[in-house]
Amino acid sequence: MRDRIFLDTNVLVYLYDNDAPEKQARSRSILEQGRERFRLIISTQVLQEFYVTVTRKLSLALSDGEILQAMRGLQEFPAVQINVPMIFDAIKLGRRYQISFWDALITQAALVAGCSRLLTEDLQNGLRIDGLTIENPFLNN
Repeated sequence: MRDRIFLDTNVLVYLYDNDAPEKQARSRSILEQGRERFRLIISTQVLQEFYVTVTRKLSLALSDGEILQAMRGLQEFPAVQINVPMIFDAIKLGRRYQISFWDALITQAALVAGCSRLLTEDLQNGLRIDGLTIENPFLNN
């Protein structure tokens, strides 16, 4: 069975961020290599954050058609459905590791999915949480 890798929202948003060409190229590489070698996982939270970010926070916002196409493309990834027990577990996780609730919820989704790695630039690179390794894929880029 292939290793499972959880993608945080920023990895997906950089695919469409023309203001960060190095990170955009790195995100493309992650997806190209990941599709062949790993099982890439997201969550419903990632989908929601992605939509908000590409519609409101990019300097060059995507058109409605581009947004729909991008969202449809994200359907190919298995998605963890956030539920109430996960929210309570994320609260505990956030307190234990002193991380924000939203980052803890992403981490909790990665744990529920059985991922070995979480790719994000929002948490400490190299941090290990219950068998999950946090990796910032944009370091040295």
